[in-house]
Amino acid sequence: MSLLTPSLRMMLKSNAERSLRLGKVDPLPLAKLFNPIGNAVWIATELYDDGDTLFALADLGLGEPELGCFSLGEISRIHLPLGLGIQRDRAFFTRHRLSVWHATACRTRSIRDAEVLLARSAFAGRWEAPIPPISPGTGKRSGG
Repeated sequence: MSLLTPSLRMMLKSNAERSLRLGKVDPLPLAKLFNPIGNAVWIATELYDDGDTLFALADLGLGEPELGCFSLGEISRIHLPLGLGIQRDRAFFTRHRLSVWHATACRTRSIRDAEVLLARSAFAGRWEAPIPPISPGTGKRSGG
C-alpha cells in the first residue's frame, strides 16, 4: 500500500516546485505519517522530483523534533510488530504553517504534544465567545 495518494503526491510536489522557485516559503503541512504503535511522526510539506525525498518535520520520539529530508521509500519499508507498518493519518488537516508546527514541537519536544496544543488553540480561537470589555469607571462588563 502506498502511503500517499496520487492527489497528495501532486500537492506535495507542487509545494516543492514552489519552494524551489520562490526560495524560502512556509507551506501548510499536507500529510502526517506515524507509527501506530510507537512515537515516530512525520509532518510532510514537500515531495521532490525523485518521488522519494520528503521534506518534513520529523519526531522519532526522542524529544528532538527536526526539519529535514527523509526517504518516503525507507519510511514505507519500516516493518513493525504484528505485521504493521507506518500509516498515514487520513483525517490530518491543519491551518498552521510548518514554522508554527516546528516551533511548537520544539517547545513541547514532541509533534504529538504540539498537535494537541495546536488543535486546542485552533478550537479555542474558533469557538470561544469574545469576552466583552470592561466599561471604564464601572468595573462591569459591557453588554450584560
